Amino acid sequence: MSKVKVIPCSGIGKVYGLMARETVLQVTDVLSKDTAETVCLAHIVTGDDSAKEKIKGCSCITVDGCPALCSAKSVENAGGIIRAKYRAVDEMRNHRGKNAGTATALTEDGWQIVDEFAGKISAKVTELLEEESRNA
Repeated sequence: MSKVKVIPCSGIGKVYGLMARETVLQVTDVLSKDTAETVCLAHIVTGDDSAKEKIKGCSCITVDGCPALCSAKSVENAGGIIRAKYRAVDEMRNHRGKNAGTATALTEDGWQIVDEFAGKISAKVTELLEEESRNA
């Protein structure tokens, strides 16, 4: 069984993009390091054969910073099977009034939000793998 691919947007210039990237790194490097991995969105967007091959036909979770859904659209176009879509901007709605930080640095609140967000995505990774195992 292959690892679930968790792919963030690049989100340059806004705190939501930083949150998306840090959330995915928390999932793939800490919480679900044995069951999830990430693929560089820039390589997917530019049509890199190796990146496209890593996601083609695989279960993917996308984490976008904003409503443009760059990650989701790009992964879908490259043949990844999107099993869940998340947006950092939606996650912030659960934390109204909190200051998550800037495009280059998260605040203490921002890191707490990222940790919570990563927990949700890690739980989804586990759920998807259990579902795949039952259907195998």
